[in-house]
Amino acid sequence: MRFDAARTAVLAMDCQAGIVAVYVKPAEEFLERASAVLVAARKAGMPVIHIQVGFRPGLPEVGSRNKLFAAIKASPQHQQFFQGPSGAIHPALGPEGNDIVITKHRVSAFKGTDLEMILRAKEIETMVLFGIATSGVVLSTLLDSCDADYNIVVIADCCADQDPELHRVLVEKLFPRRGEVMTAADFLLALNAAS
Repeated sequence: MRFDAARTAVLAMDCQAGIVAVYVKPAEEFLERASAVLVAARKAGMPVIHIQVGFRPGLPEVGSRNKLFAAIKASPQHQQFFQGPSGAIHPALGPEGNDIVITKHRVSAFKGTDLEMILRAKEIETMVLFGIATSGVVLSTLLDSCDADYNIVVIADCCADQDPELHRVLVEKLFPRRGEVMTAADFLLALNAAS
């Protein structure tokens, strides 16, 4: 696959320190692959966009009908998970220099954020996605991206989920129907071939 760097953005989604610690075992290999993808994307001139989950004090963004986030709202312990060092983007991944950071309050990177405006302003046509969890932010953002007519690439080995079988089914069966699925090594090879 060939990438037009000026029209491609790489999204590192929900790769916050606390989330990485819970979802990824061993974390070092995951972080090494994800970091290599981001370093190569920056070197190629692709915009790097970090998506993180975050809330205002008291979580006014969350209503009682939202099953997932209402559980967080009801638990001061879970709220702390998204604050301070635990809620920050993992330091192995950034942000750096011109990276863009978007805070979201829902599962998809699009819902209630200015992501689409940023992508339009940068004239992005292709989105390279990875993050945690495969069945959460990656799936939701991929579906929203497809409906918005973006070309989609998922870096499968830079995604993680607490359910390994669900992760496998998504990256092997569903994601290829909506876009391209590749490994971090494949992505690096594609960028090296282009340069």
